[in-house]
Amino acid sequence: MIGYDAATAASYAPWDATDASVGRVVRVDRGVASVLAEDGLHRASWGGAVLARAARDPEQAPCAGDWCVLRSWPDHRVTLEHLLPRRTSVTRATAGKQSAAQVICANVDMVGLVVALHPLPAETKIERLLALAWQSGAEPVVLLTKADLVSDAAEVAADVRRIAPEVEVLPLSVVTGEGLERLRARVDGHRTLALVGTSGHGKSSLTNALVGAEVLRTREIRDDGRGRHTSVRRELVPLPGGGAVIDTPGLRSVGLLAADSGLRRTFADVEELAARCRFDDCAHGDEPGCAVVAALADGTLSVRRWESWRRLQRESASGAARQDARVRAATARQQRSRRGRSRPDPDRRSQDRNL
Repeated sequence: MIGYDAATAASYAPWDATDASVGRVVRVDRGVASVLAEDGLHRASWGGAVLARAARDPEQAPCAGDWCVLRSWPDHRVTLEHLLPRRTSVTRATAGKQSAAQVICANVDMVGLVVALHPLPAETKIERLLALAWQSGAEPVVLLTKADLVSDAAEVAADVRRIAPEVEVLPLSVVTGEGLERLRARVDGHRTLALVGTSGHGKSSLTNALVGAEVLRTREIRDDGRGRHTSVRRELVPLPGGGAVIDTPGLRSVGLLAADSGLRRTFADVEELAARCRFDDCAHGDEPGCAVVAALADGTLSVRRWESWRRLQRESASGAARQDARVRAATARQQRSRRGRSRPDPDRRSQDRNL
């Protein structure tokens, strides 16, 4: 099975039984998962324990890419009984004031940040996606699609490399085939690539090109750069030469939730400047010896990148605070529930005294 390794096998070992098997979630549809196992594809309903955990914490709900334990029943039903530990997970904050964590996909090796070259991609958008990808624990790769529609793909790619020096940046075209062989080589074998980005920027077209057949429906990007939703669910698609791609629905918004490590990797240059400030608690305002202010003054650090870092830092901190508040509230509810169950029944005590 694609991506099955020694660590996954060790996690499954305690669950191994005659009526159990290990599988990988291909897609999820309203409480039923399509799971690929050694003996083929199964439609598995969620077991009671999985349902209970998902009700308490939506992050614990199965998603594309998860490794899981399946149980086969005498009446030929198959249930998904347990999720194995996730090695990586692409997680965003849902929209709204009460934003919660939403796991987009799990156990991926690379996160492909799909951004169309037409219209001209915004660097702030790429930085946000990079923070999301680094935070997942997987390797980011920037995929600049629709290279056949522009004449300056190489120049735009060079600009992106300046803000993402640690990341491979690939201009791609499903029309001319530019960059596709390089991407296939990166995924070949047992690796899994997740495609993340806005609707209409070419995720489904890219998946079809990698597979070599039209397995997903596609629609063109609008003239204003906004996408039309094509994919409505996250789906793992095996590739002919080995490896797999997870196509995800277009993200209208990419909220960050406690993404400190992702931001450190995305803005390593800003973090390095901040570390050189004279004072450890420098607010990067009018303090003497501020390396950030000096870099802004001499142009080493652009105001745009500085403002992007500050905005994402605030968003990440706010998301972390909301997440902590939800954890505390959930813990308090569990404690009240346990106290309620352990409290003696007054009617029962009265009956005991009358015996």
